[in-house]
Amino acid sequence: MTDTPGKAIDFMGLRKVFAVVSVVLVLVSAVLIGVRGLNFGLDFTGGTSVELEYTEAPELDDVRSILSDAGYTNYVVQNFGSDTLVLIRMQEAGDDQLGLRILADIEQRTDSDVTLVSSEFVGSQVGDELKEDSGLGMLLALAVVLIYVGMRFQFKFGIASVIPLAHDVIIVLGLFALFQWTFDLTVLAALLAVIGYSLNDTIVIMDRIRENFRKLRVDDPEETINQSIQETINRTINTSLTTLLVLMALYFLGGEAINNFAITLAIGVVVGTYSSIYVAANMLITLGVTRADMVIPPKEGVAGEQAEEEEEPPEWLNRM
Repeated sequence: MTDTPGKAIDFMGLRKVFAVVSVVLVLVSAVLIGVRGLNFGLDFTGGTSVELEYTEAPELDDVRSILSDAGYTNYVVQNFGSDTLVLIRMQEAGDDQLGLRILADIEQRTDSDVTLVSSEFVGSQVGDELKEDSGLGMLLALAVVLIYVGMRFQFKFGIASVIPLAHDVIIVLGLFALFQWTFDLTVLAALLAVIGYSLNDTIVIMDRIRENFRKLRVDDPEETINQSIQETINRTINTSLTTLLVLMALYFLGGEAINNFAITLAIGVVVGTYSSIYVAANMLITLGVTRADMVIPPKEGVAGEQAEEEEEPPEWLNRM
């Protein structure tokens, strides 16, 4: 008996249109990154780090307002270790007195008891090394994914999995270059999480495509891929929507320190969901994947035994 798939939505019918869309988005993002560049935060550019201790937990928005009123710019304010410890980082090569000046400006504008815990300057050389290491880290992650998927599935699947990951990262970085959002270590962590999320989504679809290539007696790769996407689309959409709800809560309720992390992941989830369907599957068709690529090679010795069995018909057949 032959397995035949039901009527599937023609996802791949628009694959050429979405291929053009993806290429345009990646090229525009690459141009934006090259022309406008990324707005690197203190983690990459260096600056001054000032740690203050309050007797009572302050409102971070009040601390930011005080610093703005005092004329400071390009700063980040966040809690450090506890609610009473506040870390202020600013893109300013301050001298030894910068921490004391910040302390004095805050004391003039608040009734709280504040103590200067530490004040130190981090040079840009550390930031430059961090840029290189983070770039190499992402390239290494993509290379490991290519090797893993190539071994786990098939080399064409490996290529079709890595290209969407690079596609997602470039588009997210392009948006950061366009809007000049601050790119810091939290954003780098979010980018790595985007790679993991998008890969997981892609692997689910790839696994179903491989399964259907072996199960369905269909010679048209597009029909098999359409069937596979339709079987996994509910899971993909539900997972993405659930993740987005959590990220929106983090963005609106998590405070300024986590905003960039949340928005990076939110964009990555949307782009990653799209690329899992229309970039990864599209690449499989472009690379010419067929049912023959999914055939499990017979083990040594088994093929010969099967051949002998096929050559000698069973005894009951000879009696007919």
